[in-house]
Amino acid sequence: MVTPPNDIQIFDRERLKLKRARAKADFSHYNFLFEWVKTNLLDRLDVIQRDYQRVVQLGARGGAILDHAVVCDLNAPFSPHVIADEEYLPFSPQSLDCVISALNLHSVNDLPGALLQIKQALKPDGLFIAALFGGETLYELRSALSATEMEMRGGLSPRVFPFADKQELGALLQRAGFALPVVDSEIVTVSYEHIFKLMDDLRGMGEGNVIAARDKRYVGKEFFMRAGRHYADNFAENDERIPASFEIIFLIGWAPHDNQQKPLRPGSAQNRLADALKSKETKL
Repeated sequence: MVTPPNDIQIFDRERLKLKRARAKADFSHYNFLFEWVKTNLLDRLDVIQRDYQRVVQLGARGGAILDHAVVCDLNAPFSPHVIADEEYLPFSPQSLDCVISALNLHSVNDLPGALLQIKQALKPDGLFIAALFGGETLYELRSALSATEMEMRGGLSPRVFPFADKQELGALLQRAGFALPVVDSEIVTVSYEHIFKLMDDLRGMGEGNVIAARDKRYVGKEFFMRAGRHYADNFAENDERIPASFEIIFLIGWAPHDNQQKPLRPGSAQNRLADALKSKETKL
């Protein structure tokens, strides 16, 4: 199995454990994104129409997506079946039919290594399907916090996760050796009365700032009051509420198998695309 390099520490994983443990008590009041993702993952699994017996789910927040899944999580509060770190997966090669993850892998330090471990744990033609936050997530909040920090401190400190975009995640699936990768995304926009309501939701989800290089100094209420004004001035809607964007990226990939569909060799098509579209071909 692949292990992450010791020098890659984007996220403070111990702080992540603590924040998610604190979120457990009232998580049912903040699980709306997890419920939305769960529904969308189930829809995609219905389209695939396969029966997977040995299923592992990475991440316990929101509960099991499939009833028979073995649910793994970094720590115990959400009652997983197995305590397991996504950076050091405890599964034998080619032992699983399916691996599912819902809004969990965005806080892994070595995502390429984690994806490679997942692929290695899947049987040939096994399925990996996941949802994670993408690059457009909370761009409004990032803008407001950055403007406030420049104004008050003359510099920037990382306060929101460095989310990957679709192109990067597609490349990572291919790099890990997944066959027939599919990547798509949707933007979920949530409306808030003010920035403090948004921050409360993020804490309630267990999605507070766990960036290892974060500024650990206390910024005070004035910082967030100013950030709230920046947010409202630049993004408020007609009803004066502020939108918060969450980009949810869905990943699908398969462990390679000889019977899988293969892409055609360039130039091997038997029919012209223009004929298929019933259009006139123009030569340049």
